[in-house]
Order: sequence, then C-alpha cells, then structure tokens
Amino acid sequence: MKYKRILLKLSGESLAGESQRGLSTEVLDSYAQQIKSAVESGVQIGIVIGGGNIFRGLQGVGRGFDRVKGDQMGMLATIINSLALHSHLESIGVPTKVLTSIRMEPIGEYFSKAKALEYLEAGYVVIIGGGTSNPYFSTDSASALRGIEIEAEVLLKGTRVDGIYTADPEKDPTATKFEDITFDEVYSRGLKIMDLTAFTLCKENNLPIIVFDMDTEGNLARVLAGENNGTLVHN
Repeated sequence: MKYKRILLKLSGESLAGESQRGLSTEVLDSYAQQIKSAVESGVQIGIVIGGGNIFRGLQGVGRGFDRVKGDQMGMLATIINSLALHSHLESIGVPTKVLTSIRMEPIGEYFSKAKALEYLEAGYVVIIGGGTSNPYFSTDSASALRGIEIEAEVLLKGTRVDGIYTADPEKDPTATKFEDITFDEVYSRGLKIMDLTAFTLCKENNLPIIVFDMDTEGNLARVLAGENNGTLVHN
C-alpha cells in the first residue's frame, strides 16, 4: 500500500443512497467492506463523516434556526452517522472506536490526539464525530484538522464523483478531469473542492488531498495502492 495512515472524509449525503435522506444500509455495507479491506492491508484509518443526510446547519438558517443552534444540530447528525458506520464495521469484525469532539460518554470517548493515535496504532478504525465542536466550521474543516492531528499522510475525500473537473461534467460535456493539481491552481481557477478554511489548513500543513469516487466498490483499495483513480491536490 502506498499510504500507511489516512484520514477518510465521507459525505453524509452519500450515506443516504438513492433516498437522499436518512441512512442506506446498502451504502453503509459497501463502505464498511471497503474499509475492512483497507484495514486488512495494513492501513491505519481515521474517518470524519458529514451530517447532510440528516441536518445541515446552513440549511437550518434558511428555515428560521439560529446559526449556532443549527450547526450544533449538524454536529449531532455527524455523530449519528458515526455510530451507524461503527455498527456496520463492528458487525463484520472490524475493531472500531468512536471519538467525539463534544463530551457525550458513553456514546463515544472524548477526542484527543493521543487517544486517537493510540487506537490507530492498536489497529482500530477511529471515527471522529461532532465536527470541530465549534459552529461556523464545516466537516470538511474537521476532516482537515483531524487529518493534521493524527499525522495522516493524505486526506481522502470520498464523494460521488471520480475527481476534480474543469467544470461540472454533468452540465458541461467538454469538462475535463485533472489527474493532479496544485493548491494554488485550485485557488486561481476558483474550483470548489472544500470550503476555504479546510483547503487552507491542508495547504499550510502540506496535507495532500485525493478526491475520488467512494461509491464504486474497490475504489478505496485502488487509491490506497497508488492507482491514479481520482484527483490529487498537492503543494
């Protein structure tokens, strides 16, 4: 395997599958099996999951929720998703720990870098829920922060598309895919990969990002093996 330790960012919306809301057993099973294969190959995996399939803070603002309360509801949504993936991983024999950025024992242990590293070294998949625990920060920012903290070699952003394109490939048939691209070029082209806070954290701390399609079985293994199966963003 090309990478020894990764931070895997999963989309909350992807967990909903075709229903677009809630949790899809089929998607959770697929993700769990791919993660199991990666663990068996010797890769240490930290995971951050979004909460958009349940509640997204910014959407709540448009429906009359206070922004801080909305973001806190979104943080709780990420923990629900973390528990769902934890359950599926444990059911197929993958030792997993849920750490939370907000104190809520016994649902999960309170996150610290030392505890996360201890579990990773012991062979556990470590799912970190609750975002950064602060409002106004996305789960993209949380994944960048946790990736840096656990000293991951790469941040893998698992999405429903197979990389970064010059334009939206669904709207522009002439859009072409980047095999790799620098952080600076992403800035200059105005490409939307993550929010700027997350993106800048990765750039300043030299944490490369690979955007890839997590919904196709086997893609995670291909990326971990070093195959050119997405778009690499680097300094």
